[in-house]
Amino acid sequence: MGGRFKRVREDFTCDVCGTLVKGNGFTNHCPNCLCSKHVDVMPGDRSSKCLGIMRPISVQRRGNSKMIYQRCERCGVVKRVNVAENDNVELISHLSTIDSPII
Repeated sequence: MGGRFKRVREDFTCDVCGTLVKGNGFTNHCPNCLCSKHVDVMPGDRSSKCLGIMRPISVQRRGNSKMIYQRCERCGVVKRVNVAENDNVELISHLSTIDSPII
């Protein structure tokens, strides 16, 4: 399973809200609804068989950056992703106020 992250530019249509997302090689969630699809085991490997919807559950600060915590609706795994420059500011703000336990 090892290996290094391979940057691949992929555009996709969000399965949750239908937004057309233009990927930059690091894009891993919809900037509108902050959801993604559980496609990776390790970042960029596209080896997960789950394919469940990863919904945002909270936003927390880690050092100088903010992280979106997402939980898979199908298998329950929790992962974190970086907040992107073009993410929905109102939704980020709302999620930042949620005191959600990260399990």
